[in-house]
Amino acid sequence: MTHDCCARFTSNHIIKFADDTTVVGLISDDDDSAYREEVHQLINWCDRNNLQLNVNKTKEITVDFRKQHPTHIPLTINGSAVESVKSTKFLGVHITDDLTWTTNTTSLVKKAQTRLHFLRRMRRADLPTSALTTFYRGAIESILTSSLCVWHGSCLAADKKALQRVVRTAEKITRSPQPTITTTNLYTSHYWTVCVLVCVCQREYISK
Repeated sequence: MTHDCCARFTSNHIIKFADDTTVVGLISDDDDSAYREEVHQLINWCDRNNLQLNVNKTKEITVDFRKQHPTHIPLTINGSAVESVKSTKFLGVHITDDLTWTTNTTSLVKKAQTRLHFLRRMRRADLPTSALTTFYRGAIESILTSSLCVWHGSCLAADKKALQRVVRTAEKITRSPQPTITTTNLYTSHYWTVCVLVCVCQREYISK
């Protein structure tokens, strides 16, 4: 049970998913003492519960839009410095220190393009259009729309075009039109699904 592994400071959040733990800290006036103490408390909690943090897999990313960035002292865990990175992957989404989504969409496009190879092989095997479309929607479109509500509204036009090129290629292979990534219907359908799930979860939580 990890219910007692929670943030001690109001400026911090601890996000837990399976065996991954993320500490998010809001640093004001260059005072990161609460953030560093939070990490220290997390290390102590792991020690008390016979858990060992993997320093090699632990990364730190700093989002700071000021023109002059103060020198950031790296975090240390059990005497080892934590690597500071400009991009990290969080629950399948690439997050960068400038909060742009080119890295994320590039990764999605590259992964989707590898699936197009299998779609072409299915086409050469003379499978019907319905089968090709089913494969596309389940194996390719699902990749292009992964966490769509998080990044689509803020990604660049060039990123959206890169996504759409994959869709156009799939249309040629399947010989049938497919929903575009930039259409309002596709975007809002994912948005409302998330909203409904959040509302249901909140309602269930309140009722307990």
